[in-house]
Amino acid sequence: MLSPLPTAPLRLRLDAHALADNWRALDALSGAARAGAAVKADAYGLGAGRVVPVLAAAGCRDWFVAHWREVPDVIAHVSAASVAVLHGPLNDADVAFALATGVCPVLNSLPQVARWRAAGGGRCHVMVDTGINRLGLAMQDLSDPLLEHLDIDLCLSHLASADEDVPQNALQRDRFGEVRNMIGARRYSLANSAGIALGSAYHADLTRPGIGLYGGVARRELAGVVRSVARPEAALLQIRDLAPGDAVGYNATYVAPKAMRVGVVSLGYADGYLRCWSNLGVLRHENAKLPVIGRVSMDLAAVDLSQAPDLHEGDWLALDYDLPEASKNSGLSQYELLTLLHRRFSRL
Repeated sequence: MLSPLPTAPLRLRLDAHALADNWRALDALSGAARAGAAVKADAYGLGAGRVVPVLAAAGCRDWFVAHWREVPDVIAHVSAASVAVLHGPLNDADVAFALATGVCPVLNSLPQVARWRAAGGGRCHVMVDTGINRLGLAMQDLSDPLLEHLDIDLCLSHLASADEDVPQNALQRDRFGEVRNMIGARRYSLANSAGIALGSAYHADLTRPGIGLYGGVARRELAGVVRSVARPEAALLQIRDLAPGDAVGYNATYVAPKAMRVGVVSLGYADGYLRCWSNLGVLRHENAKLPVIGRVSMDLAAVDLSQAPDLHEGDWLALDYDLPEASKNSGLSQYELLTLLHRRFSRL
């Protein structure tokens, strides 16, 4: 029998209070609409099994995943009927899974509509493309007879540029108004996190926040409204004393200018901490700032311990991971920063 696994040298703390407060704030900003939650990509990398119960307790009742294989982690905690699969039924096996579980498919094309109807159909959602040209029925498809008598619970579309002040937002809003006149549904949904901040003209009946739930600031109006949720930490594996002129890491991109203490942490690009953080990232211990020095490698990074000389092997350091700031510094999007955090982090 395999012995219990040792404690991981990486851990990801979830601030459940901040997560619940973020949903409540976005729900309030949605006005007369109600906020759901995008929990695709394992709740943006934070773990759907941890995120969904927190949001459900806060009052969330509508859930969106991308893939059918993401469904079990969500319906373990909430009603299957409240879960929508955004990518829709690609084949008969997807349809059979939807019918067996009760989750709601999002129909994105006329072939998906035909596939759903051929199996007997039932309650479904329908996505219409209003300008992003990803998934969704084209506007010219909306008069097709296949759409007649569908039991459409939610008709939705997706904003392409809601994080910017561009004419495309109003264009999509107006097109969605046309969609509402052409497609009969119980409810309508257009706004993502950034779309919520665009105001009531974009809210419809249901908003679908994603990155905002997890501390991402999709528009300036959300700064100070949502708080950081993810708190990654890495353990010190080894402490080294360097002499002036000693080089650190691959290709010697950092050379010690003086005698200094350096910590090696269990953190690298296999954990989503990419090479862009080389000689740029910062870890912290209490109030001490510990710059990353040298090149980040697959499993390891080095930090300057000058401000925390009393640390020991096994001590924990926190990544500087405020999403808007980290995005600005690294060039990675706020979405990438979260979803790159991989499975080697133990979840707390």
